This record gives sequence, structure tokens and C-alpha cells, in this order.
Amino acid sequence: MVHVLSSRVLLRPTDPDRSRAFYGERLGLAVHREFGTGPERGTVYFLGGGFLELSGRADPSPAASSSPDVRLWLQVEDIAVAHEELAARGVDIVRPPVREPWGLIEMWIADPDGTPIVLVEIPAEHPLRYRPGL
Repeated sequence: MVHVLSSRVLLRPTDPDRSRAFYGERLGLAVHREFGTGPERGTVYFLGGGFLELSGRADPSPAASSSPDVRLWLQVEDIAVAHEELAARGVDIVRPPVREPWGLIEMWIADPDGTPIVLVEIPAEHPLRYRPGL
């Protein structure tokens, strides 16, 4: 078995400065490290137990846009607070918080290149947090 020591999601934004502003300022993710120089320098953000790295530059053509099969899933402590803070920072809320049939409370946003981001609150009574009898 492969022993994974760390992990990260790598994104190649079409406009690195715009994406750094989105993830660092609008979402408020803390910077883990930066490397390189110039507009295409790399920035790695903390994502709870993993990392998000923005580095390089993607082709801005429609054919090179983000795959709808890739999404970021970010668990937050309080979705109502996250909704209020992100709306105040000008983040476009694709879908406001909704309790899903499976019990999670989800809110949808997207990064500047259209990568879907699902913010999730796991209620205290949900099986992901509480399993009676164990």
C-alpha cells in the first residue's frame, strides 16, 4: 500500500493574480508557502487536512476550462457565518445553504475559472460526526 504523507489539489488558473485574490482574500485561506517569482509564481494554501496549490497558468480557451467533474469540498464549522462573510466579500453565491436529503448543509460557489466549490456544514447529529452505539 502507498503510504501517503501529504496531499494537495493543484489548479492551473487562467489568471493567477485573480485566483490568488479569490482564494487568499475573498475566501480567506491561509498561505502555507509561496515559491517562484512573477505573476505565475506558486501559492499553496491550507485546506484543513490538505493543501490547495495555484501554480502556472492555464490556457484561457473554452476547451481548457475546468472540468465539471472536479470540485473542491470544504467543510466549515458554521455555514450561515460562511455565507454571510463570503457574500460581504463579494463572492458570487451559486446556491445558498440548503440541507440536503443526506443531512449535510451545502452552499455552492465557484472560483474565477468556474471550478465548483462546495462548502459543507456537518450537523452534530449527522453520522459523519456521531455514530450511536460505537
